[in-house]
Amino acid sequence: MPSDSSALQDGLTHILIIDDDRKLAGLIRDYLVPLGYFVELAHTGPEGAERALAAPWHAIILDVMLPGCDGFEVLKRIRAKSAVPILMLTARGEEADRIVGLEIGADDYLPKTFSTRELLARVRAVTRRSTLAQSMPSEAPVKEILVGTVRLNLDARVATQKDVPLTLTPVEFDILTSLMKSRGRIKSREALIESLRDRHYEVFDRSIDVHIAALRRKLGDDAHEPRYIRTVRSAGYMFINPEA
Repeated sequence: MPSDSSALQDGLTHILIIDDDRKLAGLIRDYLVPLGYFVELAHTGPEGAERALAAPWHAIILDVMLPGCDGFEVLKRIRAKSAVPILMLTARGEEADRIVGLEIGADDYLPKTFSTRELLARVRAVTRRSTLAQSMPSEAPVKEILVGTVRLNLDARVATQKDVPLTLTPVEFDILTSLMKSRGRIKSREALIESLRDRHYEVFDRSIDVHIAALRRKLGDDAHEPRYIRTVRSAGYMFINPEA
């Protein structure tokens, strides 16, 4: 049985694995723990959703096929209240599944044929920003990008619109940062993918479009009459100043 959230260990990277394959989940835990990770397991959809929101996890590894409710439903429940990085696992691996997960708010995707080295690289990538944000000294200089009413705090990795926090996934935050740094200039899909390359995200042309659609939704933007993110046909995307 998972221990309660008070057992989370200071100084370690906290990972929650939600997977009904107890053997695989145990193997992942046994691989990560000696590397400095604190790992808890949950084996049903409802239990996983509850535990995900009960503690400050650095990342969640979430299986698609779960008893009680599937991984997509668990992801929806988590995303309604938390922007914790989520790495999804699937035994099927079809592009349609990846697209659905990305649309709901997954940060990365791995088929269950992954190697342990690949899993570790993805976990390190998605946890890096949450770990840095939580360990950032309060006196650290603030680095910000401000365009119109959208503000990014790059140190704390916080985005706000009219001083209201935006709940962005790590991938969405990185894409928005890339667009806002190049405001007024076109960023091609290839350039956006390249800006994410060292994060080890599962990034492909269609996923960029999915993340852009999610950003527009969260910004209250309209693709047909954009105030923030403009689509430049056959070229890419451009962040524009809504007050310009």
